[in-house]
Amino acid sequence: MTTSDYWDAETAARYDESSGFMFAPEVLDPAVDLLTELAGDGAALELAIGTGRVAIPLAERGVAVSGIELSQPMVDVLHAKRADLPVVVGDMATATAPGEFGLVYVVWNSIGNLRTQAEQVACFRNAARHLLPGGRFVVELWVPGIRRYPPGQAAVPFHVGRHHAGFDTYDLTTQQGTSHHYRRHDDGTVTYGASNFRYIWPAECDLMAQLAGMELERRVADWHGSPFADDSESHVSVWRKPG
Repeated sequence: MTTSDYWDAETAARYDESSGFMFAPEVLDPAVDLLTELAGDGAALELAIGTGRVAIPLAERGVAVSGIELSQPMVDVLHAKRADLPVVVGDMATATAPGEFGLVYVVWNSIGNLRTQAEQVACFRNAARHLLPGGRFVVELWVPGIRRYPPGQAAVPFHVGRHHAGFDTYDLTTQQGTSHHYRRHDDGTVTYGASNFRYIWPAECDLMAQLAGMELERRVADWHGSPFADDSESHVSVWRKPG
C-alpha cells in the first residue's frame, strides 16, 4: 500500500481554488513550454496528474497526455473539465498506463508524496518502464529547506501570500516532513490543513535514476532554465532512458 496521503472529495473540490497561485500564467506557462518541447511528436504521461493543472494545457498544445493518479476524486474534477484525458487510478510507483511514452513527468514536488525511499525508487523505475528508448523523465522538486533552519527554529516558510501561508517542518533523521497550510477565506475565517512528504536531495534523485537505468541529461533551477547553483531552492531535472 502506498504511503501517500489520500486527497478526498472535499479536498479535490476546492483544490483548484485553494491552489490558485499554481495556475498563474507566469508559473504554469514555462512548465508547459518545456514539457511541450520535450514531448515533441510523442505521447506524455503525468504521474500524480491531479486535477489536470499541467496536463490540460499540455493537451491543448497538441500533446497526447495520459495520467496516473491515486485519488479518484481528483480524477473526477479533471474529467469534469476535460473528459477525454485517459487516467489510471493508482499508485504512481506501481500503476501501469497503457501505451509507450517519449516523456514521463511529475511536477510540483509530488514525488515527495511517496514517503519511503523504496517507493520513490520504484517510482523512478516505473517511469523508466513507461518510456520508449531515448525518452525522458522530468521531475520538478524543491531543494529541502533545512538549509535555512537556524538553531531553535521549528519551521521554514515556503509560501506567504494574502490568502495562504505555508510552513514546512522536518524530521532530519528520517527525511520525513509535513507541510502546514493556513488559508484565509473571503469571509475572514482561516482553515488549517496538512500534507506529509519525504524530501529527496538532487544527488539522491540521480542515484534513483541510475538504479532505474536512466542518466542525467540536464538540471536547471526552474522552468525558465535558470542555472542550478549552490543556493538554488528548486530544480527541474531531466533524465534520459538510453536509446
